[in-house]
Amino acid sequence: MGVDASGNKDEGAGDQGIMFGFACTETDALMPAPIHYSHEILRRMAQARHAGSAKGLGPDSKSQVTLRYENGKPVKATSVVVSTQHDADLSQEQVHALVLPFIRDTLPEGWLDDDTVYYINPTGRFVIGGPDGDCGLTGRKIIVDTYGGAAPHGGGAFSGKDPTKVDRSAAYAARWVAKNIVAAGLADKCTIQVSYAIGVSHPLSIFIETYGTGRVDEARLSSVIGEMVDLSPRGIRTRLALSNPIYARTSAYGHFGRTPDATGGFTWEKLDLVDDLKSAFA
Repeated sequence: MGVDASGNKDEGAGDQGIMFGFACTETDALMPAPIHYSHEILRRMAQARHAGSAKGLGPDSKSQVTLRYENGKPVKATSVVVSTQHDADLSQEQVHALVLPFIRDTLPEGWLDDDTVYYINPTGRFVIGGPDGDCGLTGRKIIVDTYGGAAPHGGGAFSGKDPTKVDRSAAYAARWVAKNIVAAGLADKCTIQVSYAIGVSHPLSIFIETYGTGRVDEARLSSVIGEMVDLSPRGIRTRLALSNPIYARTSAYGHFGRTPDATGGFTWEKLDLVDDLKSAFA
């Protein structure tokens, strides 16, 4: 009854909960560098595999990049982990030789040196992959789907949920708002926390943290966002066009830091609030 939208009633949130959005200036995608480059390594490996230039590699793979920060900025990769499925006749030395170029071509110049440690298939052979090797439904991995642990997560998975569930829609909206705040130059790093009650349409609270990088008052920024953006489930779903069949493409490489596409995917990555935010704080 709380989420019913019949008769154009004020549609309530599908559950109680706290959702987070995050953005920072570490990469052009305004994403934390470790998760951004982890996804990019795997994306390049998949492209090469589909093109036939990485023969022997299988589709099941994952990566993890550990960076050293100085004065809040990433400056060096201390370790890189890549585990990838491969053909049974490949030796571990051959797998290493296939994978290393993707790491070196992906990370920025100067981030890799003789002290960087590479863990490529650290358990050894990885021939059986996918659901044959590791089955079970967990709602997908909520940290690799978001910010790689660089920002808080409310705990709710995205995949498998329709956009009336604020676990998904409000997390998308929070990323959209945080990204626009950073892109507008109002902060270099921004976390937004939005809380909901089941059956209640509008957020109970909007909290913004800019970690000392903000150029405007955080309390006023929260107030402006509350007035500028409709963060009700209906408002989010309508503004970001979340009722469209756009979710299959989120099944790999994360839900955030992606490029909005012509068919309506990743609308929450658009920078369509920047001008309004700049005007509000001119």
